[in-house]
Parts: sequence; C-alpha cells; structure tokens
Amino acid sequence: MKLKIPRMENPLAQSVEDLRIDLKNQCMLDSGTAESEVDEFWPLSGKPYFHVFLAKSQLKPLYQLHLPVKAQPVLPSSRIPVVLTYRGKNWEIILHGDSSRKRFDPPSWRTFASDNDLKVGDACLFELVEFSSSNHKFRVQILRGDFPSVLLERVNGETPNTPIVVD
Repeated sequence: MKLKIPRMENPLAQSVEDLRIDLKNQCMLDSGTAESEVDEFWPLSGKPYFHVFLAKSQLKPLYQLHLPVKAQPVLPSSRIPVVLTYRGKNWEIILHGDSSRKRFDPPSWRTFASDNDLKVGDACLFELVEFSSSNHKFRVQILRGDFPSVLLERVNGETPNTPIVVD
C-alpha cells in the first residue's frame, strides 16, 4: 500500500465557524488528501472541524453529546447517519440535526465512547471529510486528558485554592 502524505502548504485548517456550505451544490469536500487509516494523530487538512472536551454528561450515564454551536451551521437540519472513523475503524452514529441543539444519538455515541475508552477530560476533534445531504463522515482524533502522575500527587487543580503549579 502506498502511503500519501498530506502536503503542508497551509497547515492551518478551516474551523467550522468560518465555513458556509450550500448542501444542494456541494456533496463532498476535497477528497485528494489521504492518510494512513490507522494513524492516531495527523495534521489537519484544511477541512472543517470542531472539537469537544468531554464532560460527565457526555459520558456515563447519559451519553448526551450536543455538538458545539459553531459547528451547527455546517450540519444538516435533519436526522442522518454519520460515520466516525478512528484508527481505521468506523462507527455509524445517527446525527439528530432536526432538534434545537444538534446531537449524536445517545446509544450509538455510547458505543463509540465505550469502544474507545473515552473519559471525562478527553478531547475529541471531529474533522468533516465527506458530506452530502444524507450522510456525513468525520475523522476523529482523541486527545487523552490524562494528567501526569508526577503532578497529581502535588495538587488536584480543581479549585483556586489547589492550583496546579508547574516548576
């Protein structure tokens, strides 16, 4: 298999807040960029993206992942299947675009979160790589929120009275 490395002419990706999409005239973003499907991290390709820092409500027990407001204009206003790709594996999730706050279907989001051992404090970056009026595909990067154990024993960082101090 020949691996094509994305060119880094413009390393700054396009955030969804700067993107306007006409779904009737556009059915797929630039598909010329390829990367190894098993890579855990890669440079952003210039396609629209958004990120979410995971909180308790987005995981156990509710699994309610409401998508950021800045991402909502690029998402459809209907219920559609979405494919999340992470490390070469795909998960089909239903996007509830027909509700006031667009969100992923809790049972299918739960499967993705459980399969990838997501925890409070982790961040997920969703890069929109393909879209049409009936289907969206996101590449996902997961940035673990694990705090270095060397610092954990010093303070917990949860309040101003117990700050995290880095020497």
